[in-house]
Amino acid sequence: MRIARFCCLLLLAGSSFAAQAKMVHRTVEWSQDGTRFHSILIYDDATATKRPGLVMVPNWYGVNDAAVKKAEMIAGRDYVILLTDMYGASVRPQQGHADQAQAAVKPLYGDRALMRKRVNEALAQLKAQVATAPIDSSKLAAIGFCFGGSAVLDLARSGADVAAVVSFHGGLDTDNPTLAKNIKARVLAMNGADDKGTMPDADKFMDEMRTSPADWQFVVIGHAVHCFTEVGENSPGCRYDERAAARSYRLMHDWLRAAFAGTP
Repeated sequence: MRIARFCCLLLLAGSSFAAQAKMVHRTVEWSQDGTRFHSILIYDDATATKRPGLVMVPNWYGVNDAAVKKAEMIAGRDYVILLTDMYGASVRPQQGHADQAQAAVKPLYGDRALMRKRVNEALAQLKAQVATAPIDSSKLAAIGFCFGGSAVLDLARSGADVAAVVSFHGGLDTDNPTLAKNIKARVLAMNGADDKGTMPDADKFMDEMRTSPADWQFVVIGHAVHCFTEVGENSPGCRYDERAAARSYRLMHDWLRAAFAGTP
């Protein structure tokens, strides 16, 4: 009887702790060149253990509910994520309105130096959260999806001091392939074999990476098209693929763990 009561107390204590633990959403704002940016720091407060910090740049719809949900899923108890606003707080394309998203990304694709400047500021803002969030400042990386993949690859090209960058179905092109010599991060890019938007640049991307000092890997996922991690997308050229998404997330976790540990 005493054992049973003890077990019940443990279960109640565990349930109480689980109820108190929550996924933290904390606003992080900054201004750059007269533009105010509104990003969200996301992590699980169930433990105070310090963990790697990730800059996460979402797809071209930017910071919205779908991006927050994805950041929560990736963060779990493994990472602290800065879900990054690349457009400015006043620019919020509506989910499903590709014309709005295209208008939002156009200035950044047209000025890659500006893209690199903004994503580097996001990294600086992530570092600034170390004092108030459970971030291990020795373990920083960046991940990005679609447009966000382009952004984190440009972060690597800028010579940013991060352990790794991971691009999911991101754009592979660059305005200056000679920047590859600056790369310090381990670079993992994953694209669908049938992605007609990004795969035409695959050969040039690999040529670029060959000139870099980086530990890099380019993974082509069979039968996948663009947007394979984007839940709810289901058009011929932009479609969620549960199997491809699961594989890519496993590869991401393995890549980040090895990069943070300094192992092959």
